[in-house]
Amino acid sequence: MVVAPFEPRGAVRAANVLWRFSRPHTVVGSALSVAGLYAIAVAEDQGPNVTAFDLLATLVVALGVNVAIVGVNQITDVDIDRINKPYLPIAAGDLSPAGAKAIVAACTVIPLTLALTQGTAETVAVAAGLAVGALYSLPPTRLKRFPLAASLCISGVRSVVVNLGVYWHFAHAIDPPVYALCLFVLPFSFAIAVLKDVPDIEGDRRFRIRTFTVRLGPERVFHIGLAALGLAYAGMILLGPPLLSGHAQPAVLIGGHLAAAALLWRYAAAADPRDREMFTRFYMRVWSLFFLEYALMATAALLS
Repeated sequence: MVVAPFEPRGAVRAANVLWRFSRPHTVVGSALSVAGLYAIAVAEDQGPNVTAFDLLATLVVALGVNVAIVGVNQITDVDIDRINKPYLPIAAGDLSPAGAKAIVAACTVIPLTLALTQGTAETVAVAAGLAVGALYSLPPTRLKRFPLAASLCISGVRSVVVNLGVYWHFAHAIDPPVYALCLFVLPFSFAIAVLKDVPDIEGDRRFRIRTFTVRLGPERVFHIGLAALGLAYAGMILLGPPLLSGHAQPAVLIGGHLAAAALLWRYAAAADPRDREMFTRFYMRVWSLFFLEYALMATAALLS
């Protein structure tokens, strides 16, 4: 029997395609969310309840669900992505629809199977996340067509399903820093949901996806997103220290969020909602601030 030689270039190319298909910024966000929530559980003396296998399984589950959700969206949005995001692997012709469906199927079955070994809370969270992702992208609902419903889908999964579901799995309780994190992430993820459509106005308009950007224009949506982000930071700076007394270090809450808000101001000053490339750069910087939030909250909890 002749065995085909291993081709490193083919393996690297396949890994690159999978990485692009997973939408790396969302994968990083999911991984940091799980790590940050675990750190908060440790700070609240809940961490010892979680074994190394539990933590690893939760990470795998979170990343699998993430890939399944963004994958379904790419499968259903190929024509739109050829205009808005031609670098994505299906739109670019680097991944076949059949291959994408196989990845999504695996990233649906594996998290659900692992979640069943982790208990009811994680199973419900996984099923809820996958269901919302399907409702967002797939007909007949395809909620992404309706801007308010679309933004609620994204903010609901990021702020409620991930934070409450994962933390309950770790701690079997919800501690004050997690409630604060949910309240922060709710307007923040709403901002992410509306800002992501600003560079995509051309394809969304052509295919009649009535996003807030299509309806209101990129400048107004830019300011709506900034207002939501400002609300999140103001709430954490002003209300975080008194409400989290004994659970989070106030100097970290105030100083960290003031610094993050200053970065946001700097990023926004250089953003132009009419310049697709420039605004995409701004949008990815907003995601970096989302990453930072979990590090800030975890640090504040650990130092309390």
